[in-house]
Amino acid sequence: MEASSSGITQGKTKVFRAVAKDVNILFDELEAVNSPCKDDDSLLHPGNLTSTSDDASRLEAGGETVPERSKSNGLYFRDGKCRIDYILVYRKSNPQTEKREVFERNIRAEGLQMEKESSVINSDIIFVKLHAPWEVLGRYAEQMNVRMPFRRKIYYLPRRYKFMSRIDKQISRFRRWLPKKPMRLDKETLPDLEENDCYTAPFSQQRIHHFIIHNKDTFFNNATRSRIVHHILQRIKYEEGKNKIGLNRLLTNGSYEAAFPLHEGSYRSKNSIRTHGAENHRHLLYECWASWGVWYKYQPLDLVRRYFGEKIGLYFAWLGWYTGMLFPAAFIGLFVFLYGVTTLDHCQVSKEVCRAIDIVMCPVCDKYCPFMRLSDSCVYAKVTHLFDNGATVFFAVFMAVWATVFLEFWKRRRAVIAYDWDLIDWEEEEEEIRPQFEAKYSKKERMNPISGKPEPYQAFADKCSRLVVSASGIFFMICVVIAAVFGIVIYRVVTVSTFAAFKWALIRNNSQVATTGTAVCINFCIIMLLNVLYEKVALLLTNLEQPRTESEWENSFTLKMFLFQFVNLNSSTFYIAFFLGRFTGHPGAYLRLINRWRLEECHPSGCLIDLCMQMGIIMVLKQTWNNFMELGYPLIQNWWTRRKVRQEHGPERKVRFPQWEKDYNLQPMNAYGLFDEYLEMILQFGFTTIFVAAFPLAPLLALLNNIIEIRLDAYKFVTQWRRPLASRAKDIGIWYGILEGIGILSVITNAFVIAITSDFIPRLVYAYKYGPCAGQGEAGQKCMVGYVNASLSVFRISDFENRSEPESDGSEFSGTPLKYCRYRDYRDPPHSLVPYGYTLQFWHVLAARLAFIIVFEHLVFCIKHLISYLIPDLPKDLRDRMRREKYLIQEMMYEAELERLQKERKERKKNGKAHHNEWP
Repeated sequence: MEASSSGITQGKTKVFRAVAKDVNILFDELEAVNSPCKDDDSLLHPGNLTSTSDDASRLEAGGETVPERSKSNGLYFRDGKCRIDYILVYRKSNPQTEKREVFERNIRAEGLQMEKESSVINSDIIFVKLHAPWEVLGRYAEQMNVRMPFRRKIYYLPRRYKFMSRIDKQISRFRRWLPKKPMRLDKETLPDLEENDCYTAPFSQQRIHHFIIHNKDTFFNNATRSRIVHHILQRIKYEEGKNKIGLNRLLTNGSYEAAFPLHEGSYRSKNSIRTHGAENHRHLLYECWASWGVWYKYQPLDLVRRYFGEKIGLYFAWLGWYTGMLFPAAFIGLFVFLYGVTTLDHCQVSKEVCRAIDIVMCPVCDKYCPFMRLSDSCVYAKVTHLFDNGATVFFAVFMAVWATVFLEFWKRRRAVIAYDWDLIDWEEEEEEIRPQFEAKYSKKERMNPISGKPEPYQAFADKCSRLVVSASGIFFMICVVIAAVFGIVIYRVVTVSTFAAFKWALIRNNSQVATTGTAVCINFCIIMLLNVLYEKVALLLTNLEQPRTESEWENSFTLKMFLFQFVNLNSSTFYIAFFLGRFTGHPGAYLRLINRWRLEECHPSGCLIDLCMQMGIIMVLKQTWNNFMELGYPLIQNWWTRRKVRQEHGPERKVRFPQWEKDYNLQPMNAYGLFDEYLEMILQFGFTTIFVAAFPLAPLLALLNNIIEIRLDAYKFVTQWRRPLASRAKDIGIWYGILEGIGILSVITNAFVIAITSDFIPRLVYAYKYGPCAGQGEAGQKCMVGYVNASLSVFRISDFENRSEPESDGSEFSGTPLKYCRYRDYRDPPHSLVPYGYTLQFWHVLAARLAFIIVFEHLVFCIKHLISYLIPDLPKDLRDRMRREKYLIQEMMYEAELERLQKERKERKKNGKAHHNEWP
């Protein structure tokens, strides 16, 4: 590397060093005259059908040895020595030639080496290959405070107590009977990631002798090299002017079509990884991480971090931790479901419903809906018991506590990862101002208190007015969602009557289930259509706010998109959980929409079955659609690109593309980075926790989806996307605060679901106050005898309104017209002093519901706060390791410096240049 770069860089630096500063500020006319012609065509070489260039073969024929892999995998310059660190892509026909010429001239002035090559399939596409020599890497690594390994870590055994050591011995004996770590990856296949076993420090050229440098070519890994080159490109000017700087602006105005680092070769190999080993880190990631055969294995997070950077590594670490924590939640949820299955035959309520042949229920809609026996809803009563049973309350408390434990232990896990990846002391650089903000407020400037330089300034009144307009836009879009939900409500109340008059007996007899199922499917389609609108509105409102930096823009956009998506996805669920069947009135005095449509009632077995259907269908459809869009869309796009290439070159002619062309034909990463991946998981977390009391199988569905999701995302990153730029991050950002908000909301919603939606409280009140065991302090199944009859009120059919009166008179049940029917409510009979007034049992149930909500919320919140207080953010052994590391680093730096001074003193004595300038 040094031999190949020194000759080139010395010659270039002599020419460009004198004008390097001026090039980035003023563009000399003389330099423009002496520079190569437009787009520097002297560096351009036509693309070949193989990645082996003529120069490489000529070097090999001339006696210079070039590694075979350097010639064949397209990762090096034509000399086979300089590794390609970054790729820029543009079209010759693009009119932005002058900007590119100045930009590329300044790239060379910074010391970067450059080669150009035309595309194999389209000569109009030009690839600019960039390489950073050792001198450039060292200089910018020091500026960027890149941490590099300088000394092996010294491990020590923590203090262990006798009791804990005995437990470890017993556990080790038990483990002998189990398979030996089936979920761990084979260490022999994974590379020895040296930086994970070394202390690191910010790179310094003056103290370069402190760092472990076996080979300068591999000292900076590929991800770090590409990050340094990207940092350089973001600070290079392309035109005269204060704001005419950076690669991002050139990508925005179309000067360059793409910019990306290269993958490390192919992810497939003819040879087995077990016999021949991995050919590169991408191949290793595919075999050990992205392959479906290793779905049960732990993720190689250190390798993911090395290849994709800390930000993506943290996402997969969080996703893996979330998936692992779902195991106990899924197990308990499945236990609650199975408990309902096993106790189904002993449930007194479902038994009474199935035996209630003589109880005739009032019609659930106007005119067309017939009278029905209560026993006809036997199946729905049994299904409801599967989700609404005695273990539901315990499961709701467990999930609220689980959400807190998950977040608290993630903080501990993140701290361990941050320590292992040297992110503890890492601070983000002072972010640059967004170009849009700079252009908007360039006329108003004030002094930055940190840098001491003038910068654009946004007045407080202007900022507040923009925030008010943005908040109004958010409120308007939420109203649009509510309007869509209102449309679904109208659809439900209209179609109940339609399905009740349907010709098919199957649909006619299950009109409510058909209404709920079709409404959920239509609601899902509306959700997907509104999601497209929300993205554009969120972009518009975020740009209207004019955030100052990219992180502020990202946080603002993330919050808006989450609010839109959350309200869009859960609004119908909230309606079914808390409003469906609650404000319908009673027979003879129904409440109506616009004085026309009668509000929908719950099924005789309750509203919980509707909530279960809503959650199950939306959750399954949403996850299926997301998985298809994440993997299916890139697969189809890449397949279409390969098909066009085959059509242009013919099926007989086999085209071998260099690596840069293969990567260019892949799909770029999403414009918003990891936003879509995080949003999908956060919304799933909301489904898993917010209404989990109504759907205990939600954690199990989430677990199965996440096991697939990890491998889908891994496969997508490794095989279908261009390699993203490796970037650093300390945590998951604003998403952690959103997770905490969802955890708090889940406590409130689960309390209301148990108290209002389910029949847990009415059954409890009946068992202790009105049932056979009243006053005895018991609440078993024998105490529920007569509950169904007590929860139904009596209505006189002659009191129906004209528009509500059913077409049938009910003579098919007893041979004579019915005089009375029953409905779910606690009201007085028609012959009482106050007909259809609320009974005392209604007020007892209402008081019990309110009391349960208050007690449940306070109890769960106290448990949550106690757990968060008892679990420290940093594990004790990690805190001790951090303190010991600081101590050892100080000792090592002192010893290394003392050793260097002693060597220099001995060398002076040997050379006879000893000086006695010390004080006596």
